[in-house]
Amino acid sequence: MHAFRTGTALACAILLAAMAPAPAAAQVTVIDNGGRSIQVADASRILSIGGDVTEILYALGAGGRIVGVDTTSQFPPEALKEKTSVGYMRALSSEGVIAVGATVVLASEGAGPPEVVKTLKATSVPYIEVGDQSSAEGIAGKVRLIAKVIGAEARGETLARKVLADFKALAELQPAIGRPVRALFVLAVQNGRVMVGGQTTSADAILKLAGAVNAASAVHGFRPLPDEAIVALAPDVIVAMRRSSDRDGHDLSQLFDLKGIRSTPAGAAKRIVLVDGLYMLGFGPRAPAAARDLMALFYPDVAGRAGSAKP
Repeated sequence: MHAFRTGTALACAILLAAMAPAPAAAQVTVIDNGGRSIQVADASRILSIGGDVTEILYALGAGGRIVGVDTTSQFPPEALKEKTSVGYMRALSSEGVIAVGATVVLASEGAGPPEVVKTLKATSVPYIEVGDQSSAEGIAGKVRLIAKVIGAEARGETLARKVLADFKALAELQPAIGRPVRALFVLAVQNGRVMVGGQTTSADAILKLAGAVNAASAVHGFRPLPDEAIVALAPDVIVAMRRSSDRDGHDLSQLFDLKGIRSTPAGAAKRIVLVDGLYMLGFGPRAPAAARDLMALFYPDVAGRAGSAKP
């Protein structure tokens, strides 16, 4: 009877251990996006800066270790609701970051301002720069980096392979597209000018993944353009960031108020779609689903709604 009880207790202990959250990683050395070799001895308290970084941490089961996030960390919704906010990722303060008490900082390479990032990199708390490449391999790479930092490499490899497989499945739909649409990604409207996404931007990447031609491919980066330039781009469809609930049509009416937008084929046909910015431009694990959802809006007969990963 004693042996039976001992065996049962051991089995229960093994089961409980398997069900427990993964412990913080033992000391590891990683090479971050900036090429720096960094030792991480304690990943139990993470400050996550960048919506994609936060999304990956939650996907790897490390949400419970996050003690602070930036304001772009909007998925999953509980991240910004439950964690301490350090403000916008491009307007950080060293005092605000240090006050969180993190044992490691995982930050997108777009974090700033540069002088603050330089100061944070000089502290005793490891500051890991995560790349923001808008590609399948880029996403897989940052998944693997983050997974190594937190001691979840096996889970990270599984997630990375899933992302790559989803992108491969997306690419297999492209040959079915007959005539690619000319799409224009509108990031914002500022002082009557339309801020569009040109080459080397995440907007350009998501349009191409969705099987469209970027009407602003001659533009470099995100740039505001006057009405006559918008007319000359002649987009078939306009993809715009959703800025509100749009219950009263405010987002669409603001665009239709612009003469340049109304004078394009997309404006004349009222072919403007509103999308969630983080979902479309975040390039985290949901990126293949976001691209497929956009493809379905462009070509309903080619791709069905991805659905499960919708924001």
